[in-house]
Amino acid sequence: MSTVKRGPGRRPGSADTRGEILAAARRVFSEKGFDKATVRGIAREAKVDPALVHHYFATKEGMFAAAMQLPITPGDVIPLLLDGPREEIGERLVRMILTVTASPETREPMIALIRSALTNEQAAAMFREFISNALLFQVADRLGVPHLRIEAAFGQMYGVIMGRYVIKLEPLASAGTEELVELLAPTIQRYFTG
Repeated sequence: MSTVKRGPGRRPGSADTRGEILAAARRVFSEKGFDKATVRGIAREAKVDPALVHHYFATKEGMFAAAMQLPITPGDVIPLLLDGPREEIGERLVRMILTVTASPETREPMIALIRSALTNEQAAAMFREFISNALLFQVADRLGVPHLRIEAAFGQMYGVIMGRYVIKLEPLASAGTEELVELLAPTIQRYFTG
């Protein structure tokens, strides 16, 4: 009888290790929230080596985005917002959010997370920790902007997404992206430069 030697981090019989890690990540993020969840704890829950978790997901933020089926990660968003003239950051932020939410495939996971956060305190805490610590405060600190200002900018865009896709206010819901960028960008820009 021969035995098959397996590489570290992978247990026998697992055809979908990535999927099992994601399922474990959802459980751990749900139980502990974003801040208290660790890659090591998720690996333990999935019964794999932490190196394997890092193999599939470079960062905890990337794993969270994948586990929650978010269409964007902080690693994508932060450079997009910071690259370019500071006086255009409001426009870049508004355009990015409206572009990401324009397609049902990328909008629906975000709306599901928003709806969950409205009705479930655990989901709200997880969403709050992720948005604040992995995204908003990272951008604010790199720009030297007070956290209150970036949270206010996020709050305004959150309201636009709620009005456009959850409540479906008209004419907001049917307005074109460029029309909304022109309307919203100057106000969002004020949070970063005013």
